[in-house]
Amino acid sequence: MSAVAEHTTAGSSGASEPDTNSSAVGEDYPGRHREYDGRHRADPGGLSVWATAQSTGPVQRRGRYVPESVKHPARMLPAIAAHAIAAYTESGDLVLDPMCGIGTTLVEAVHAGRDAFGIEYEPRWSNIADANIRHAHDQGASGRASVIRGDATRLMSLVPKALTGQVALVVTSPPYGPTVHGLVRPGEHGVVKYDDRYNDGEDKGNLAYRDLTGLTDGFAEILRGCATLLRPGGAVVVTARPWRKRGELIDLPSAVIAAGLRAGLMPTERCVALLAAVRHGQLVARPSFFQLQQVRKARTYGVPMHLIAHEDVLIFTKTRISAEDGSGVVA
Repeated sequence: MSAVAEHTTAGSSGASEPDTNSSAVGEDYPGRHREYDGRHRADPGGLSVWATAQSTGPVQRRGRYVPESVKHPARMLPAIAAHAIAAYTESGDLVLDPMCGIGTTLVEAVHAGRDAFGIEYEPRWSNIADANIRHAHDQGASGRASVIRGDATRLMSLVPKALTGQVALVVTSPPYGPTVHGLVRPGEHGVVKYDDRYNDGEDKGNLAYRDLTGLTDGFAEILRGCATLLRPGGAVVVTARPWRKRGELIDLPSAVIAAGLRAGLMPTERCVALLAAVRHGQLVARPSFFQLQQVRKARTYGVPMHLIAHEDVLIFTKTRISAEDGSGVVA
């Protein structure tokens, strides 16, 4: 199984200058987060399967996000971000999403009493992320959050140095290409896709326009910056899934693991976030129109394809170099 993920975007150089006017990312950040107490935040007896689709994406977002949020073609499920935040942080911790899209990670963090900041390359999505943060505060969210507009592959040039070693958790996901499933509506000549692109296609600096090698190289740069910002004992949570291109399987999760290793991060857990509900011991699929269409076409040609039911969740921790033997150990 794999999963249709709901993802965010990042770009290469040439992005607009960062906006760092919020106290959540400013030079005067008070650093109210606790000293690391030496214990892993995740429940060691917890399951590696996250039940994150007990309700559908639209139900999870209804009233919690502004209506314009639906226009992003690859939104992360709020329950995935919320589960990671609950498992790997405590109240007052600092959370980062370097490709924050409409701000799902940030919204779930502030509702949970964490502080958060995100990076977003596309102005359209960063504006919606700002609106979602304001909406969360209007609903009583106690955490602080802000969005920096810029290129996450140059993360350390965007973020105040005062935040080095302060981030408790990174939650993010790489893009899947210039177009994704988006939304559909009936048209005169059949089904019409819309809101299926990260941008208008004119700015090729976005990571979504790179091939797999270029995408993973850029993502490794982003993760390298995240490793610098991560505090001892902090975690990086990346959601990813394989996809098919001209019939061939593209193994993005393995590419993400390789990118994390190149960035100085150590893979420590591999979980799955369900994109299907659990009802009476059975999985209830929540497929998109395109998933159903692809599976039906494949089976017509005799290919035993099945509906996607989960998304890979890859958890990393920071490594440091041992002075004695030069080996990498978990920080």
